Amino acid sequence: MKYIGGKWKAVILIHLIQKKRYNELRKELPMVTERTISLQLKELEQDGLIIRTVHTSKPPLKVDYELTEFGQTLIPLLKSIAQWGKETATSNKRIQVT
Repeated sequence: MKYIGGKWKAVILIHLIQKKRYNELRKELPMVTERTISLQLKELEQDGLIIRTVHTSKPPLKVDYELTEFGQTLIPLLKSIAQWGKETATSNKRIQVT
């Protein structure tokens, strides 16, 4: 749970199954503040789950994030959790899927 225990870490990791730029990630997570995304990304990088690559050839800076080999080991687990959530949401009338 240390690695995916933050409120948004699992969501961010699911979105990073494919390599993404920071702005792409931000657009895909409009419900999460920019500060929270940045903090969670820093923690995920420190934990060795993602790699941050900065392209500085010319301004503006472009930053890519992608899963490390260690991070990729979480993909089956995260997909299973997501599938369970979808199935639970469709069978439970109290949960609204947006």
